[in-house]
Amino acid sequence: MILRILNSYCPYQVLVVCAVLAGEHLYQPPQAIADLPFENPTPAWHENITPVSDRESGLRPLEPASICSDNECQPRGTLFQWSYGTSFSGGPDLDEPLATDRPDFTEASSTVGRGVVQLELGYTYIYDDDGTASSKSHSLPEPLLRYGILADWLEFRLGWNYSSDQLAQLNDISGSEDLYLGFKIGLTPQEGILPEMAVIPQMTVPTGSDQFTAGEVLPGLNWIYSWEINDFISTGGSTQFNRAIDEVTTNAFTEWAQSWTVSYTLTEKVGAYTEWFAFFPQSAETAKPEYYFNGGFTYLINNNVQWDIRAGVGLNEAADDYFVGTGISIRFL
Repeated sequence: MILRILNSYCPYQVLVVCAVLAGEHLYQPPQAIADLPFENPTPAWHENITPVSDRESGLRPLEPASICSDNECQPRGTLFQWSYGTSFSGGPDLDEPLATDRPDFTEASSTVGRGVVQLELGYTYIYDDDGTASSKSHSLPEPLLRYGILADWLEFRLGWNYSSDQLAQLNDISGSEDLYLGFKIGLTPQEGILPEMAVIPQMTVPTGSDQFTAGEVLPGLNWIYSWEINDFISTGGSTQFNRAIDEVTTNAFTEWAQSWTVSYTLTEKVGAYTEWFAFFPQSAETAKPEYYFNGGFTYLINNNVQWDIRAGVGLNEAADDYFVGTGISIRFL
């Protein structure tokens, strides 16, 4: 306040002198401060406050989107972690062989990684005889395009297929199936007995031929989980539900699917698996539950190319009698 008054009344030529006078007026020696009419400048109520740590208050520091150590940062591999902290693990490892969704029914619980393209192709022959009529089906090329976008834990999925059905005493039916779209989200890495998990929001859109299209969008959700037991064996499963159409009445219903698979590492290049899976229609008018058992082998040509074969049988009357197939998967880094 005194400086403001002096500045308004002192000419520019004597501004320095005014500042010196103001400084002398404002200066208070330490003894003068000690003589102020209170003993402790800190208010008395402040003495009763006990500092509270972040953990006691329930606060959690924001987890970073990447791991940084030794001046190097790595992106987060999964969306979540089982343990509290900032040490992230899991997710795709591009130095290891590719992890494919085929040839078994259970999808892989990991994503391909950001910027990575993985193409999986195959052929399946299916035979069924219900005692009154038989059918033979050819399914190809079963392409599934997987592309990592935005983060290592997110991939875009695009699938399409062409099918040919040979029905006894009837004309053959062939054409394209509805387009498949989805996103795979890597949820958690494996940590001890806690599984590696992923979830796939998915749907088919009515783009197929008249004989094979559902005529409407059929959404669904697929939850995948797996455990690596040791270097030889791993296991996992999937639980999913999808909107489906009854082939006889054309009415919609919900179809649940459950699977469980066991994978074996036989050599550095050869792997095998055995698997059970089933379909459970809910509120369907004519569709019945179907149960299957299948197995197969994989051969790793190199870290980015894998060839596979598989075969399976139906376990009840409503299921197809058997199927066989082969395929190849290629990863582009």
